[in-house]
Amino acid sequence: MTSVSLSARDPVRQFSIFAENRVGRLHDLTSLFRKNEVHIIAITVLDTTDSAIVRVIVDDPQRARELMVNNDFPYTEVEVLTVELAGEGELSGVLAALYEAEINIHYVYSFIRRPEGKSALAINAEDAEVAAQALAQRGFRILTQADIAR
Repeated sequence: MTSVSLSARDPVRQFSIFAENRVGRLHDLTSLFRKNEVHIIAITVLDTTDSAIVRVIVDDPQRARELMVNNDFPYTEVEVLTVELAGEGELSGVLAALYEAEINIHYVYSFIRRPEGKSALAINAEDAEVAAQALAQRGFRILTQADIAR
């Protein structure tokens, strides 16, 4: 359960964690979360020569912040647009809605798991508010942090 109450309107938070590019560092991070019952809902890793940027969405952002601060995992956080998909066939519709709204997409990655067997995408877009409106007009469900909390 989350450590703070969430509003049905709270946007999903993404953490970009800066990790040394060494064997086991990703395991250290994921084990820290698992031991403290912070569930990783979505993850992607951008590798560079000296470090990696681990982007994660978790079910309990407040607890994740505490763990990262107390365990020397530097991070930044941003709001990301998250959209629920019934299946891979809806990806084209999501992209078409954003294209028609002339929204530039910076990056996209998928959720590991979602309740009710549905998929979801995390989208970092140029104008998340306009993107959310464009997707909602097409009938897509925009998820909030409360939707992914356990």
